[in-house]
Amino acid sequence: MKHYKFIDYATQGYMALVALLILLEHNRTVEEWPYLVAGHIVGIGLVHWLIRAYAAGHPARWLDWLRHLYPILLYIGFYRETGALNEMFITDYQDPWFIRLEHRLFGQQPCLVFMESLPYLLVSEVFYASYFSYYLMIAGVGLALFLRDRRQFFHYVSVVSFVFYICYLVYIHLPVMGPRCLFRAVEGYQLSDDVQALVGSPAFPAAVQVGPFYNLMAFIYRCFEGPGAAFPSSHVAAALCTLYFSFRYLPKIRYAHLVLVLLLCLSTVYCRYHYAVDVFGGAVAASLLVPLGNWLFFKFEKRS
Repeated sequence: MKHYKFIDYATQGYMALVALLILLEHNRTVEEWPYLVAGHIVGIGLVHWLIRAYAAGHPARWLDWLRHLYPILLYIGFYRETGALNEMFITDYQDPWFIRLEHRLFGQQPCLVFMESLPYLLVSEVFYASYFSYYLMIAGVGLALFLRDRRQFFHYVSVVSFVFYICYLVYIHLPVMGPRCLFRAVEGYQLSDDVQALVGSPAFPAAVQVGPFYNLMAFIYRCFEGPGAAFPSSHVAAALCTLYFSFRYLPKIRYAHLVLVLLLCLSTVYCRYHYAVDVFGGAVAASLLVPLGNWLFFKFEKRS
């Protein structure tokens, strides 16, 4: 384990823990559980091989890049997997509870009222572009630090990955679909009549639907989104995490980044991807997990 870093322990630990959960807690909703367990075991082995191959000395450029970037390449797979595992512990989506909570807190559904109050193409495109910027934040801050200082990059990818892994574990245990279920059945799921009566029959304004960023996000969600990953909002948690690293290592972009993150937090509700409480949950997750990830990173760095 001489050449291991915190990110390696965190990634392999996540794969091992999820494999163990699948092995012990799988039910009829996880039909292909043996393949998932085997995939995690293979993944752990490949990460170990990668670390040893890189440490052997004079690695090829592709191996150097892969050693540093491999956790980012796993995010989509881990995220999609949560949709296949999120009914192992709670066998129904918890959206009715969250919808009622929104009504108790706000007297309405912010994810519906926000867009209905500003149903304009220019406004919607600003928010959908801000929501899309999440992907650019993750990659952009990471690439800037990768080219600037590998130690700073390892710090960044370690903490961001730690935030993601904890969010993914929550998604596995707490399936919440988000406002998508207000507009259509997803994976055969349908809201009960009393909850549907609470929200009515909402629709997206016609002006909003013609926007290029609206359609780009619709394509991304259609192809890559997994059900049951709404609370806490990993968009908010990870965006705040990238903002922390802008303020720490990239001062020239920190304030522009701050404005973009604030718009992203608003866009999660405006664009109807999250309930308002998901945003607060993402902010709380970031406020707890970023300091904890920092502490773990520096603890392991000091040890090594």
